[in-house]
Amino acid sequence: MDLTTKCILIFFLILAAAYFAIAEISLAGSRKVRLTQMAEAGNSSAHLVLNLQEKPGPFFSVIQIGINAVAILGGIVGESAFTDVFSDILKWVVPEEFLETVSFICSFVLVTMLFVIFADLIPKRIGLNKPEEISVKLIRSMLVLITVLKPLVWFLTVISNAIMRLFGLPTQNKDKITSEDIVATVDAGAAAGLLAPNEQAAIENVMDLESRLVPSAMTTRDYVVYFTLNESYESIARKIAQSPHNKFLVCDRDIDHVVGYVDSKDLLKKVIKGKSFSLKDENFISPLPAVPDSLTLTEVLSLFKSQRADFAFVVNEYALTVGIITLNDIMSTVMGEFVLTPDDAQIVQRDDGSWLVDGATPIDDVERVFDFGNLPEDETYETVAGFMMYMLRKIPKLTDRVEYDGYRFEVIDMEQNRVDKILITKIKRKEKENGDN
Repeated sequence: MDLTTKCILIFFLILAAAYFAIAEISLAGSRKVRLTQMAEAGNSSAHLVLNLQEKPGPFFSVIQIGINAVAILGGIVGESAFTDVFSDILKWVVPEEFLETVSFICSFVLVTMLFVIFADLIPKRIGLNKPEEISVKLIRSMLVLITVLKPLVWFLTVISNAIMRLFGLPTQNKDKITSEDIVATVDAGAAAGLLAPNEQAAIENVMDLESRLVPSAMTTRDYVVYFTLNESYESIARKIAQSPHNKFLVCDRDIDHVVGYVDSKDLLKKVIKGKSFSLKDENFISPLPAVPDSLTLTEVLSLFKSQRADFAFVVNEYALTVGIITLNDIMSTVMGEFVLTPDDAQIVQRDDGSWLVDGATPIDDVERVFDFGNLPEDETYETVAGFMMYMLRKIPKLTDRVEYDGYRFEVIDMEQNRVDKILITKIKRKEKENGDN
């Protein structure tokens, strides 16, 4: 075999090796989300890639057959392909007794470098740059190879699956996208400048709905304005004037005996028409769903959708009313500062850099705003007031303070035994050093 034939053969072997390398890395690196989008857009090849990712055994068998066959042929053809060429070049500087060995080594190194660079490194880098686009272009040719080599592939697949089962390893790729994967993708998009910080926060808040319980977004019972069945017209009018909400609970005697709710628009219509009314009037009170305080916000959204509601009262395991939750409460959790007015905000930063925090602020919001991660035993309390009780191991009183992770939490307002306001201040370095001393 002359030099020209060997060079042509090596060229085609490098192309074959590059094909197998780029096919392997592109299919392994293809993202399921992106392939699904392409398939939904009408790309039939994307469907084929997704199917092959579910059962990749035959694919990798063909890849290994191809890579090993090319490597063996490359070794046979290439190890001495350029030996004579290097002998002619080096015969003037290398002693004759070492000339053949040195020429062989140079030929071997040259062919190896050609395969490493053009059949491995460059194809894999190309495959990693655009894995989905390349995998959908190569999938049909790869399926043809799988069909042609099916008997050999079947034999290798059976053996490899048997070995995998022997060691208790899965034989199918069950790749599932988790919420952590989506959050990581969002973080990467924000770091790359593709998402604004507010957009990143909104997406991450949506992902948190599955883990956040109702108490983290509800209005607690202390802040709920409600009417009783025997409430007078004057008392109702006064409450509406002081707290102009759209809907109000109606209770029998107290808040733990909820009957339903009334819409303030219905009451206003009665007032405009000059008609007297009583909350005991038939069909004046609308039924109101009850939700356990153990539900997640995602489950509450599903309940609102199924019952065509946007308002519910929350009960605990003892059937006591602990608060109310509305669709707007959940949307506020997702959108945060996009929908909250200054009067609604529970965490307000003051001009001196400190934060004034409502005691009923959900601990999830505090952890997110101050980037605390998980506060100590945060599953045992729901609000920042609960955090203070846990840390102090008692009912807090005015001026009680707690220091945590470089911040000072100080109680500045109490209503009987309820923590109303907490001042959070970042501890300066000098203060911390003095405290340590």
